[in-house]
Amino acid sequence: MTGPEATPSFRLAYVPGVTPAKWVRIWNERLPDIPLELVQVPAHGAQELLRAQGADAAFLRLPVEGTDLSAIPLYTETTVVVVPKDHLIAAVDELSVAELADEIVLHPMDDALPWEQLPGRPALERPASTADAIELVAAGIGVLVVPQSLARLHHRKDLTYRTLTDAPESRVALSWPQERTTDQVEDFIGIVRGRTVNSSRGRAGAAPATQPKAKDKAKPKRPSGTGAGKGSRGGAGGSGAKAGKGARGAAAKRGKPRRRP
Repeated sequence: MTGPEATPSFRLAYVPGVTPAKWVRIWNERLPDIPLELVQVPAHGAQELLRAQGADAAFLRLPVEGTDLSAIPLYTETTVVVVPKDHLIAAVDELSVAELADEIVLHPMDDALPWEQLPGRPALERPASTADAIELVAAGIGVLVVPQSLARLHHRKDLTYRTLTDAPESRVALSWPQERTTDQVEDFIGIVRGRTVNSSRGRAGAAPATQPKAKDKAKPKRPSGTGAGKGSRGGAGGSGAKAGKGARGAAAKRGKPRRRP
């Protein structure tokens, strides 16, 4: 919808681990006159920012609390456990949550996973952030279970990670305030969903598809075999086809030699 809440720029928030570069590039190509401003927020700060009108839309992790925010799920992340490179877990390609039973599993305050029951043994204190938990893993104090994008974000040469096959997964979504679904929000939704610039549901920057001219649509009709005869009826009143047939017959008779007795 178009309304007074529309802004001359588009503010897009995103949580750690999400990489919006691809969508930002497409936005800049399609809507160069509307600057896109990126706002990085903590893992649990995106929803509050949207409600405070600090951003027009945000990439965040589900679930979204309340009914005032709309959300489009985009993809599900693989869950991994981060360990030192010399840890026994580093010797396998993947493992189950049950195999962490004897490990101290760090549970940071900004944990992005929807745990029903935490795995392993709890640490004495909860780290304030995922970044702090990574430092503790490097110090050999415990292991950390996170979405794979966060393991890559906090990559260190002395750490590695392995896939957890049955752990909870993080789902990334595009969210925005339902009552502020502006034209720019609709434009960004179209980009995220992969609509082309000429899509019927794409709005700004979507030039109408070029329509063929009328003369290009009309195909010339091929003359029928009796077209000439039909055209001759108006002037002579007889059948042109029959006249042509008679003429051809007469010509054939004249051209055929006759034997003398």
